[in-house]
Amino acid sequence: MTNFVLVPGAWLGAWAWRDVTTRLERSGHAAYPVTLTGMGDRVHLLTKDVGMETAIQDVLAVIRFNELTEFVLVGHSFAGKVAAAVADRAHRRVRRVIYLDAFRPERVREPQAGFDATREFGPAPPGGLGIPLTEEIIGRIGSDVKGDHLTRMQALATPWPLKLAADPITLSANYDAVEEAYVFCSLSGDPVDEIVAGKWGELHGPHKVLDTGHWPMITKPEELTADLLALAR
Repeated sequence: MTNFVLVPGAWLGAWAWRDVTTRLERSGHAAYPVTLTGMGDRVHLLTKDVGMETAIQDVLAVIRFNELTEFVLVGHSFAGKVAAAVADRAHRRVRRVIYLDAFRPERVREPQAGFDATREFGPAPPGGLGIPLTEEIIGRIGSDVKGDHLTRMQALATPWPLKLAADPITLSANYDAVEEAYVFCSLSGDPVDEIVAGKWGELHGPHKVLDTGHWPMITKPEELTADLLALAR
């Protein structure tokens, strides 16, 4: 049995992992889907101070209070930097980090991964603390989200807190020994062939490629589950 800690990316909550969680559990594994403070069912907790340290503590708390060791940590999208920071601090417990169409950290000691999300996804509403998920964004990076999947995503998505994007992370030497694996999504807009070839930075572990947009946990949970299980070994 493998324990999977599943960290969702922007606009999502634990709800996004529902179909993957079901399949992992049917296969005899345990899944711990996380909702980061300020999104999903924790959207009511959003304040101007909710940022990366909050997100890191969210995941560390799941690990601590479920007494997890030898777990596989999955970080989706921007939450790749959450997963990297958590793995750095919980390096003795994590078996492997799987980056799902996600930010991939460099093994350096300098701050990294802080950016202005409004440049890519547009501004937050006046006085707002997060960027809403629009149909234009979905179509640009997740064109395979259609029909009932699109309706569900539009109903459950919550604004992405600006500070989660803006805050950088700084990794220690502890991270250098962390095992990595990757799932790339061919329809999300990134040059997957170039990434796999190492043109966008060295890969430090095995990878899989899914013919999906940015949200395979919603559009292809069966295929994603199979890839997570294969990469967790």
